[in-house]
Amino acid sequence: MVSLKAEVTLHTASLRRYALVLTRDPTAADDLVQETLMKAIDKADTWQPGTNLRPWLFRIMHNTHISDLRRAKTRSDAAPDLPEPVVPDHQHVQLELKQVLQALDQLPEAQRLPIILIALREMSYAEAARTLDVPLGTFMSRLGRGREALRKIVSGVTAGKLTVLNRKGNI
Repeated sequence: MVSLKAEVTLHTASLRRYALVLTRDPTAADDLVQETLMKAIDKADTWQPGTNLRPWLFRIMHNTHISDLRRAKTRSDAAPDLPEPVVPDHQHVQLELKQVLQALDQLPEAQRLPIILIALREMSYAEAARTLDVPLGTFMSRLGRGREALRKIVSGVTAGKLTVLNRKGNI
């Protein structure tokens, strides 16, 4: 039987990729992974051996990220005079990826997270539903609505760009 430490090590790279998707900042992603692992170690007695560790770790990360967002919102509400943090421009991001990420940002979180867990984390539907702590039917509904909304947003971006090109005569 694989030890908890060895199994956590197996999932660290996946946790980092998911953290990058959530935060879009490598430093913040590393911090989120570290905080997730610290909480997992602290609460290791709550994990049930023989169950899949991956959804448990991703749920910890998801809940930690949500808590961090709420904490940041509370701070920004308390100090509205502070400027927004500066985010470095990543010029190496391809245009299509940028469009999809921007479209993902427009989705409500309840629709965005299922797409991220399925498409980017390659989780099963059941694992992803457990990670978000929702019934499978609810998860499937959110995933379906999210995919449809994402298709509409992305196709709207493409159609909008074609309209601009047509006005300039550059088809």
